[in-house]
Amino acid sequence: MQIALLVYQVAGPFVRRFPGMILLSAVVASCFLVWIHALVFAYVDIHILGPAAAGGLAVASPFSILSPSTWGLTPSMIAGLLEKAGGIGASLSALLQYLFWPLQFSIVRDLVGLGAIMGLFNIIPMYTIWWERKVAGRIQSRLGPMRVGGWHGWSQSLADGIKLLLKEDLIPKGADSVLFRLAPYLAIIPSALAFVALPFGSTYVFRELDVALVFTLGVLGIEVIGVILAGWASNNKWSVYGAMREACQMVSYEIPMGMALLVPVIAVGSLSLRAIGDAQSGGWFTWLAFTNPFAFVAFVSYFIASLASCKRAPFDLPEAESELVAGFHTEYSGIRWSFFFFAEYAAMFVVSGLAAILFLGGWHSPLPMSWGESVRQWCGSEVMARGINGVLFGGPIWFLLKCVFFLYVQIWLRWTLPRIRIDQVLYGCVQVLLPLTMLLVLGATLWVWASTSTNAGWAAFSGVVNVGLGIIGAIFALMFPAIAAYGFYHRRRLVGNLVVDALPGS
Repeated sequence: MQIALLVYQVAGPFVRRFPGMILLSAVVASCFLVWIHALVFAYVDIHILGPAAAGGLAVASPFSILSPSTWGLTPSMIAGLLEKAGGIGASLSALLQYLFWPLQFSIVRDLVGLGAIMGLFNIIPMYTIWWERKVAGRIQSRLGPMRVGGWHGWSQSLADGIKLLLKEDLIPKGADSVLFRLAPYLAIIPSALAFVALPFGSTYVFRELDVALVFTLGVLGIEVIGVILAGWASNNKWSVYGAMREACQMVSYEIPMGMALLVPVIAVGSLSLRAIGDAQSGGWFTWLAFTNPFAFVAFVSYFIASLASCKRAPFDLPEAESELVAGFHTEYSGIRWSFFFFAEYAAMFVVSGLAAILFLGGWHSPLPMSWGESVRQWCGSEVMARGINGVLFGGPIWFLLKCVFFLYVQIWLRWTLPRIRIDQVLYGCVQVLLPLTMLLVLGATLWVWASTSTNAGWAAFSGVVNVGLGIIGAIFALMFPAIAAYGFYHRRRLVGNLVVDALPGS
């Protein structure tokens, strides 16, 4: 406590004085660290493990660090390879040999990657919860969190997390204690596993899978088991109602959601998320949502189905406060209660990432990736060229920006649309989305088949459709910043407390 108080006293004035600069610096530093560790891994592969294997030296196997008899290259061997292949002096290689020695083991690299994934998995829900409070406040003519941490209450989620850790973990008397404790973990672990196969760039993925899309959808579907167990084990009728609604809703909407995702799979011919993302590197008009009308409608259908899958409004029936108190997690408290929210917000990010990868270019910018070759020739420096290409043409920054945009749309819809009835939820799935996605899969198949022909008339027609859909998408994309700018300019005309700057920075 003394150390925490000291850190707050020292850092507090700086955070309150330069909040925006600190936030921007943290984002840039995080992206830079990810880029640096990828470069270091590539350097070890090229200048150490490659020459070592070519020279007949014993290269470490994935789990050789667990067996002292097969610890691969020694630090002195690494120093020699650095001086020979890497062009590094003896003094610097003597230092780097101990830094690069553990990086020859795959298990060490996996632990580093898992650490990054878990850090991201924890940061996303914390940030999104705070952001949802701010957006909800603005929509309702309030300010939202403003005090905890200073600038716009940025540490409100952190303070709430500490509070939940300290709260008593209650278990109802008539509940099944084993299943009651197990349910939150079955809800949060699948959401974390989905990040394993989710690529943030062509080379920024923890585990490249040929069936990454199937894996991601499969692990996200396991969450429903945790929800059902939570409702049934709580021994509460409201919890059981919420759990059964979740089971019915999630299982139903997974069918049209999966069928909508078949459209980009048919267009590219692969279940690999990296391959689908790389297929859209030609700029705005090569993004799959604009290549044919079936993909455009499939994108909208998928986004609607993903809202139901993540229990987001207007499909938040499993935890309808006005009907079921809190639904399947009514009896939960403390840290176990927060696990359900972490799982929901993490799943929101994953489905947003799938929408960006499968329909909207993934990690690519609206500019063609081929333009990056001209930048590389102009720079002369490979490191600088990669940095410029990552900002202008494609990289994890673009992927995160698209995910953040879709997160905002989900939050916006929650605080704008009313909750619909459960019969309307199922009607929308069985009577509307399911037959629609079936037609989309059939239409996308016929479109791809027709595109393989050499008919000049069809090529001209598909080109006109591509340009038209791209223009429609550009109009929608430009509408959001235009509306935001208009609202910011006329913010003083709004009703309620927002007409006055109640606190600095509001």
